[in-house]
Amino acid sequence: MVFKMKLRLVCPCHFGLESVLKFEMNKIGGEDITVKDGRVEFTGDLSVLVRANICLLSAERVLVKLGEFKAETFEELFQGVKALPLEDFIGKADRFPVKGHSLGSTLKSVPDCQSIIKKAAVERLKQRYGISWFEETGALYQLQFGIMNNIASIYIDSTGEGLHKRGYRKNSVTAPIKETLAAGMVDLARIRENSIVCDPFCGSGTFLIEAAYKAMNIAPGLNRRFESENWGVAGLALWKEERERARAAIKKETDFFAYGYDNDPEAVALTAANCKKAGVSDRVSVKTADIKSYKAPPEAITICNPPYGERMLEIKEAEALYSALGKSFSAKSFREAPYYVITPHEEFESFFGYKPDKKRKLYNGMIKCQLYMYFK
Repeated sequence: MVFKMKLRLVCPCHFGLESVLKFEMNKIGGEDITVKDGRVEFTGDLSVLVRANICLLSAERVLVKLGEFKAETFEELFQGVKALPLEDFIGKADRFPVKGHSLGSTLKSVPDCQSIIKKAAVERLKQRYGISWFEETGALYQLQFGIMNNIASIYIDSTGEGLHKRGYRKNSVTAPIKETLAAGMVDLARIRENSIVCDPFCGSGTFLIEAAYKAMNIAPGLNRRFESENWGVAGLALWKEERERARAAIKKETDFFAYGYDNDPEAVALTAANCKKAGVSDRVSVKTADIKSYKAPPEAITICNPPYGERMLEIKEAEALYSALGKSFSAKSFREAPYYVITPHEEFESFFGYKPDKKRKLYNGMIKCQLYMYFK
């Protein structure tokens, strides 16, 4: 069976978090790791695929890479897909829709590429199974393609709903930060099992929850389902085994604690509800408070996504918040009380009042941001 062999797996991630994800790959047993812009590739067997879905904090999804080949024409695309071992995964009754993208290539029409790939997959499976009609009522094997500079890469998505869908945030405030991005920032902030974390703009509580997950080694996919659990070639016993392994790895005896504040009582109530859903409410205190009265506890790590606006009045209000955040710093040095702030505002540090020790470009959705890191 294919899953007794090594698989080439690909995990997309937010631009700027590739090094964070690479470190996670090493921890779960990934081999031959390759870092590219916005994704990390690695090799592993089926247990690693399952573990990646359950345990990875900063990955967007886990893709099985079927192959890569040159495709300047539709005929090359057709023949390249037809040569792939699709039958190792897709059964006679299974579903295999196609979606993807094309950039910088002669094959510009995504709908046409979808049609060609689907046709090639059908032809391959017709030959292997000796049938002419596929009812497609079984498990879902979502075929994905990416054509970049005339090189086509073909994948099967093992995840389904993106890995940022942890299950704890059914509701959220306006423009919440994505869970996977928050997890990456938590890693960059070096949250440990004895850390104290504060978010003075807690919103939906995402930073607080992701920090607790990191500190307590809680796998974010423990309480959700994945599309590949329905695959005929993947046994449910392995999923059970990996979930038990992840539960056994949780660090329950830690000194971690987090404090969340927001001037909106509804956001505070939402944060409390989401922390309860995430199973970390006993590690989080959340209160209604204005940034002007914010003082982080001694040795706390402040990590936040302050509000920002597009209209002039909103921008001025945001700049006033940045100044108030800077005034909240009262320790002797950022080494004692680090601050990690993400914002798209290019002049943030002038309002905050301190030059960062390091900056990292990140994208919050389609918005280019900077992570301002103060730790010295």
